Amino acid sequence: MMLNEDNYKEIIKSYKKKDWEPLLKLIPEIEKTSKFGQWGGGEKDENGIIQMPFMMAEEIVYRFLKEVYDLPIIISFNWGAWDEGRKIANNKSFDFNSIDIPTKCKLITAIVRNDRFCEGALVAAFE
Repeated sequence: MMLNEDNYKEIIKSYKKKDWEPLLKLIPEIEKTSKFGQWGGGEKDENGIIQMPFMMAEEIVYRFLKEVYDLPIIISFNWGAWDEGRKIANNKSFDFNSIDIPTKCKLITAIVRNDRFCEGALVAAFE
């Protein structure tokens, strides 16, 4: 299930602490993880055919994806045209305490959805 731009703020603000717990429980494991994925492919096989490169993410990344979709906090919106989100994501010194939780969810959405079009983007965001 994905939220939409008409209702995401109200739905996200209605979540209780227990709703967030499965996602929040991942934080210590994420913080302890030093490598979130590696590239595979890009080499010739025994027939001389080059396999396209692909990202092999670590299990913690897949668990994170499951939780953000299960909660749900993924929002259906035009994330590709969201300039503010691009600026936030590209600013390594951004103060995430300066934005509210629904905006953080939009940022997570943009990063997760971008990974479908730019393989490795989610792993890069974790790293």
